[in-house]
Amino acid sequence: MTTVQQVRKVLQGVKHPELPRNLVELRMITDIAVSERRTAITIALPFMNVPIREEIVESVRSAVSALDGAGEVAVELTEMTAPERQRFMELPKQQQQRGMAEHLNDIRHVIAVMSGKGGVGKSLVGSLLAVALKREGKRVGILDADITGPSIPKMFFPNGARPGSSPLGLLPAQTEMGIKVMSINLLLPSEDQAVIWRGPLISGAIKQFWGDVFWGDLDYLIVDLPPGTSDASLTVMQSLPLSGVVLVSSPQDLAGMVVRKAAQMAQHLAVPILGLVENMSYAVCPRCGEQMEVFGPSRAGTLAAQLGIPLLGRIPLDPQLSIRCDAGEVEGYPAETFASIAEEITSRVSKIKTTPMFAV
Repeated sequence: MTTVQQVRKVLQGVKHPELPRNLVELRMITDIAVSERRTAITIALPFMNVPIREEIVESVRSAVSALDGAGEVAVELTEMTAPERQRFMELPKQQQQRGMAEHLNDIRHVIAVMSGKGGVGKSLVGSLLAVALKREGKRVGILDADITGPSIPKMFFPNGARPGSSPLGLLPAQTEMGIKVMSINLLLPSEDQAVIWRGPLISGAIKQFWGDVFWGDLDYLIVDLPPGTSDASLTVMQSLPLSGVVLVSSPQDLAGMVVRKAAQMAQHLAVPILGLVENMSYAVCPRCGEQMEVFGPSRAGTLAAQLGIPLLGRIPLDPQLSIRCDAGEVEGYPAETFASIAEEITSRVSKIKTTPMFAV
């Protein structure tokens, strides 16, 4: 028997005959019911007598019927409420406001790295994840959404870098391994220049990094979020089609408390949480190999259990890693510890992305 998730995924490939969006993104699919011999889909139309009604019904029935185990495919039509219809009618105007490069990009998975607290190694985890994925032969990019405190370029570009330009949009800088990077620090005259912006400008910059940058074809785009649960994080969760969020914490109970807030935000916005990574979990004595819990005993297992999410792994304190990051050579760090974490993350990536709120 087919599943609701399979049906929804198939319907993401059914485009509206007159609009550049699929029926799921347009929120026209209001219900999917699957039984042993029957699959029922409910479609909401702006008006019940629209001329393309039969074309939409036939497209849906044809796409779902191709699934093994779909059985009889029944399509029911309903009419949108007045607020739903108004939002639907606003789509052409919103389409014009989208970035010029967005429709040219093909990004399979977007993973946000998040922590409610600063200084726990969120950017480090995002960078190591990107490097690990690149070593597996994946096409990878990093969007640095920490507009006021960007640190990604420092870790990847020892001699600085600049984005390029093309008729298709802004071109991200590329690292030695070929990871595509876009950050506000790549656009500033000096890496020390402060970005003193209010929330709306920060949100606008993040949307431009998504829509006006020609990322091309990527398997994974890693989004490095700033600390907290305010404008920047909200913009990413509402505007980008996220496949999931990775939470980052450290052993201190204070860090755990703030991470719980970040988790609550993701759950409230229906963004899948892929799991928890604990950074600075321990240090290894160079003489005897003993693990020393410098910041106290690990609370990662307890925190993950409280949140009902998997513990993806624990990253030790390593002076060599700090040296590599300061020198812009994070790609040269072996990161054997992180390989299993990256594998666990990719195995949990949601097949169904969140739907950006600004796109419907």
